[in-house]
Amino acid sequence: MENKSPLDSLPPWPADDFSAYGPVEAKPVGKIQGFVARAMHRNWVLIPHVTHHDDADVTQFEHRRKQWNATNPEQKRTLLPVLVKASIAALQRYPKFNVSLSPDGATLFQKQYFNIGIAVDVPSGLLVPVLRDCDRKSVDELAREIVQISEKAKTRGLSVAEMSGGCFTLSSLGHIGGTGFTPIINAPEVVILGICRTQERFVPDEEGRPVLKQFLPLSLSYDHRVINGADAARFVRAVAEWLETYDFA
Repeated sequence: MENKSPLDSLPPWPADDFSAYGPVEAKPVGKIQGFVARAMHRNWVLIPHVTHHDDADVTQFEHRRKQWNATNPEQKRTLLPVLVKASIAALQRYPKFNVSLSPDGATLFQKQYFNIGIAVDVPSGLLVPVLRDCDRKSVDELAREIVQISEKAKTRGLSVAEMSGGCFTLSSLGHIGGTGFTPIINAPEVVILGICRTQERFVPDEEGRPVLKQFLPLSLSYDHRVINGADAARFVRAVAEWLETYDFA
């Protein structure tokens, strides 16, 4: 008996003459955007996604970061390289997140290395360069590498090798905004962490008085075939707590 995909039973994509409703301009989908679209479609259809949302209290983190930048103007630090290190700390604490699933779903490959992908918004679409052996690099080394590889992605493009071998991906919209989203897993990885813009809001202190704090929205999408919800919540908490106690010295 022939096995049919659930997609085979779907009605065909609606074909319409849009010019009947008003002026239109037909443009071909770019090569990179077309590749990304196919990969995202495959990942969304084949991976059972669940997204866990949480906030990291980065009030003291931001205070320490601004202090560091004020006293080290030649070596200013941003959030993303520190998030790379926070993610590695969480991966080391919870190794089940640093795995890949075989195409047939029968084998888990436990990785002993820590390569982190960084989603980069480029004019032609979305590219994800992979930073190698991030556990062996300092925050400042990662910061320089992120700037270099992001610039290359936006200007000259990246090779397949430069986008392969990742363990975990970070997708940041913090420079734009948002309060949360559902990032699509970058197969064959099993998790991806989305980051939005830091939010300010008042929360009560121990005596019930309002205190203004800064919170960083974190959105972790995970493959539910491999990761369960409780572990996802613990993982995001580990990232948040690492940031909350990070010392810039």
